[in-house]
Amino acid sequence: MTIEEYLSTIDALAVQPFPEVTYADASGGGGPEHHVRELQVSRDFWDDDDGLAWVEAEADLRACLDHLAARLTTRWGNAFLVGLGPYLSAGCEGEPAPQPLDYLSQQVVSMQVWPLPDSGRWLALALGQADKELPLILFAAVGRASALDLNVSGRS
Repeated sequence: MTIEEYLSTIDALAVQPFPEVTYADASGGGGPEHHVRELQVSRDFWDDDDGLAWVEAEADLRACLDHLAARLTTRWGNAFLVGLGPYLSAGCEGEPAPQPLDYLSQQVVSMQVWPLPDSGRWLALALGQADKELPLILFAAVGRASALDLNVSGRS
């Protein structure tokens, strides 16, 4: 896909109603409070003994993420960084964590977040990997402002 196609997907995701029930499909998933899309997925790394394929894939996905982030920053201002470690810890300790933060925290260390004006939602971009042999994934996610405890201005 091109950057323009990714932006079109992001635009649709930002306004799409949240589903009533949790679902997963080939491109992501969602639920009553969120949407997640896998914008780009690398190959897996089972046979990447020297790590070069991973380095190349990470550079490609990072460049795509940076380009998308620059375009979104032009629209909505600077993103803020959200570390997902606390959500991963909460899940591991049996504590509830809001979606999509619980799901993303199992694959992503941090995400860039833009509050979506006048919608009570935020949009995030993140690069993650569930395990070193598995593909790298460029995620776009939308969630309710309450999941990140955002105030009306969009900042926590």
